[in-house]
Amino acid sequence: MKKYLKLIRVEQYIKNAFVFAPLFFGKAFLNPSQLLSTLIAFTLFCFAASSIYILNDYFDIEEDKLHPEKRNRPLASGTISIRNAFILMVIFSVGTLITSYYFSFYLFLILSFYIFQNFLYSRWLKHIAILDVNIIAIGFVLRILSGAIVTEIKLSIWILLITYIFALFIGFAKRRSDVILAQNGQKVRKNIDGYNLVFIDITLGVLSSVLIVSYIFYCISPEVQKNYHSELLYLSILFVINGILRYLKLALVNQSTYSPTLIVLKDFFLQIIILCWILLMSYLLYVNP
Repeated sequence: MKKYLKLIRVEQYIKNAFVFAPLFFGKAFLNPSQLLSTLIAFTLFCFAASSIYILNDYFDIEEDKLHPEKRNRPLASGTISIRNAFILMVIFSVGTLITSYYFSFYLFLILSFYIFQNFLYSRWLKHIAILDVNIIAIGFVLRILSGAIVTEIKLSIWILLITYIFALFIGFAKRRSDVILAQNGQKVRKNIDGYNLVFIDITLGVLSSVLIVSYIFYCISPEVQKNYHSELLYLSILFVINGILRYLKLALVNQSTYSPTLIVLKDFFLQIIILCWILLMSYLLYVNP
């Protein structure tokens, strides 16, 4: 069972938490029907993502065998047969689309597009520099849109923009770890030739600046101010800035080669910053009159 959990990458399900963003920011987290709808959308996104992970591992078997960490993946190491992995992929993808069709037609369209674009990504587009990271970023935006659709909550345009920029930031940070491995003699991705540390470091600097400015504009937006009824929202800017700086420190100074998800899961300081941000926003949205 453990090897199958590793195949579907359960630890990556944390990314699908973006589905809950509309519920959280729409002050509807305590609404049973909207919470249930979001949980269903979250589960379907997890299954869809797992089917893509399996497909991606199949296409990347040879490259993963050269990677110091990815060579331990079930398909690359041979602990799970390609046949069994393919059967599981079909069950997840087909089951996701059928269930979403009867649950919400618009969610079905989003998941269909998500699976389709990620198929193209896994097979061809991930080898095209910059486009590969954009596809990843669009995936995060689709998660938020799905949460908004199933709950019928209208989102601030700033939330979508911040999500897109944040996802770009995370995507380039992930590419940076691959460039470091490539410089150490381990070429693990075909598209790494389209990147170098200078370009990525400048890009991370630009994206982090734009991300911070966008979040500040979100905090001072009239519609957002009306939603929070408090000037304490400005305090959240401190957590965002320090969270980004901490991540940049781990990536640029410590030269971490962990994936962004693992960096968060392994760094206590980042976890505290994220927790403080969540607690503050929860107070402003659900406790503050």
